[in-house]
Amino acid sequence: MMAATEGIRLQKVLAAAGVGSRRASEILISEGRVEVNGRTVTEQGLRVDPVRDVVRVDGARIRAVTDSVYLVLNKPRGVVSTMSDPQGRPTLAELVAGRPERLFHVGRLDTDTEGLILLTNDGEFAHRMAHPSYEITKTYLAQVAGLVEPATLRRLEHGITLDDGDIHADEARLVDTIEHGRDPRSMVQLSLHSGRNHIVRRMLAAVGHPVLRLSRTAIGPIRLSRLAPGALRELTSDELGTLLDQVEL
Repeated sequence: MMAATEGIRLQKVLAAAGVGSRRASEILISEGRVEVNGRTVTEQGLRVDPVRDVVRVDGARIRAVTDSVYLVLNKPRGVVSTMSDPQGRPTLAELVAGRPERLFHVGRLDTDTEGLILLTNDGEFAHRMAHPSYEITKTYLAQVAGLVEPATLRRLEHGITLDDGDIHADEARLVDTIEHGRDPRSMVQLSLHSGRNHIVRRMLAAVGHPVLRLSRTAIGPIRLSRLAPGALRELTSDELGTLLDQVEL
């Protein structure tokens, strides 16, 4: 925390973050519902560094208002997960052309894979989100060839060996089966931590069920839900707070 004459008053930080008015924020402080760097604060007028200090209300992380932006994009199939492409294919840049910030993507999705991708102008956040040591869970929905048996789901969870090492899903679940003439299909949901290239496609191919269509539906606490293909939204304060905790920012 800052020295007594530095920083910003805590109630002002809370109000700017949308917790409530300054008066309402003062009440939260007096009720012992606010923590700064793990310590419950009850005195009024405490000054904090809104960027470096970790502030929580009722246990939920509060992110200070900054110039950083954190966006969720539903990447359509066929869009390249880059901001430019020498081959002239559609890119992420075209989907955020109206934004004033210089954005870059957090991780990538295959061109033929659709779904959730994060965009930000916060370089440290992007670096940590992509770093394997923080093990952020990612969830995918895959349409695959054939009827997936329970034993196959258990095999995916227990672990299989690919050409670049062992891998297992945190969860593998059959969502639905689809009658498609003589070529039945299954909808499978996989959750895993790995960010290895084409990992979901390779895992499912290895157990005999090639992927026909693939979408990423979640990253950590963030869900794609009803976000339309090509649409953007900002992370909620709860989503961002959870991710900041997970990557230790």
